[in-house]
Amino acid sequence: MTPRPAPPSPSRARSPGAGACRLLAEPLASRLGPAEVALLFAADPRPFALVGAWAGGGALVGSEPLRVDQGRDPFAAVDRLPSVAVTPAPPPGAVGGGWFGYLGYQLGARVERLPAPPARPVPLPPAVLGFYDHLLRYDQTTGQWWFESLWTPGRSGALAEKLARCRARLAGPPPPVPAWRAGRFTSTPDRARHLSAVAACRAHIAAGDVFQANVCLRLEAAFEGAPAGMLAHALGRLVPPRAAWLEGPWGAVVSLSPELYLRRQGRQVVTAPIKGTCPRDPDPAAAARQRDGLVASAKDRAENVMIVDLMRNDLARVCRPGTVDVPALVRAEPHPGIWHLVSRVHGILRDGVRDSDLLRATFPPGSVTGAPKPRAMELIHELESTAREVYTGAIGYASPLAGLELSVVIRTFELADGRVWLGVGGGVVADSDPAGEHAECLAKARPLLHAIGADLDHGTTDPGGSWHL
Repeated sequence: MTPRPAPPSPSRARSPGAGACRLLAEPLASRLGPAEVALLFAADPRPFALVGAWAGGGALVGSEPLRVDQGRDPFAAVDRLPSVAVTPAPPPGAVGGGWFGYLGYQLGARVERLPAPPARPVPLPPAVLGFYDHLLRYDQTTGQWWFESLWTPGRSGALAEKLARCRARLAGPPPPVPAWRAGRFTSTPDRARHLSAVAACRAHIAAGDVFQANVCLRLEAAFEGAPAGMLAHALGRLVPPRAAWLEGPWGAVVSLSPELYLRRQGRQVVTAPIKGTCPRDPDPAAAARQRDGLVASAKDRAENVMIVDLMRNDLARVCRPGTVDVPALVRAEPHPGIWHLVSRVHGILRDGVRDSDLLRATFPPGSVTGAPKPRAMELIHELESTAREVYTGAIGYASPLAGLELSVVIRTFELADGRVWLGVGGGVVADSDPAGEHAECLAKARPLLHAIGADLDHGTTDPGGSWHL
């Protein structure tokens, strides 16, 4: 096991300086899994959990932020991080703390001039960011839980109390899953209007107005109970690469995203856009045929390559010349109930480029907007029936130790005011079939609704009963 530093007492601790702190990491004994540990914090103020590939793999869980950012520029907030003294060396994958939360899609209006968005049935804050100076981290490689904190003399007593509380919580039995219930989901717009929106987008493409645009719909239902219960239930049925749960006075988000938006470690940055989708049959032989068909699809490959070019251009705005490359192009990856085409784009940031600069150069993610991005975003406002909230924005963290890591907010349930909704969509290109695009939306929604035990209103299904829950 990695040696751990002993907590320095305030009387002998040397302050790292103004705005600086010291990483302290304490191993915790526990047999609980990430979903169970997340439930232990559900009643705390502003809890969060990131489960899956985050920070090298495992989970990050926290609550009770030291402060909440309510400024006018959420992008700038992620730059306000303390320096950290890391002697002795931290455990591999240490995060310590930092800013955790979401950047909603409507922040795109901060970087592009856009018309007013369509109707917002349940508005959420444009961004929710909290600075947490402590968290729990699960290392899936070793099976070890860690209590990590960004220690300062002024917080010594409070952090010692939080460590003791976390140690006691994790030593206990698994908590019960709190009750929750989602009603039957209905679609806005209905099928006919979504098909019409896709056809209108194709007309814009034929006119040379845009190459590709993401056209989405919203599935919505009544909700009661605890969002943390929904998270635990879903994680017991799916293994999404980048699950996330955020909750606060504003509402909650339960994200089961497969997509990496940005990961910055040091000066290196990577994005992994997803574009191109087809169903994945439970039968391995049938699934292999579907995968091969997706890889051979000119339409799906065109979707992916267009967005790769867009992300290369976005990263080139802030990376050193000649460092942006594509080490993986259009590879099929299995996800719950579907195949996705995924590519990876790498770059090395120029000296002096901050996380806020990286975000302004790339937000919102290209895979959920289109190309060229400004015109695609205008069409999204024009063609979609409801405005996006957190959906197609970003969730994750900015840490003084671990860097920046954000998912694309897709496959995500948003909850507020007794409602729950799920955005689903797809990239429309010149040869897109409107009925096929609608079927793709339902194919993406299907495993998610299964995972929470929900159903879809029959009026939302494709003709002929092609959608079964």
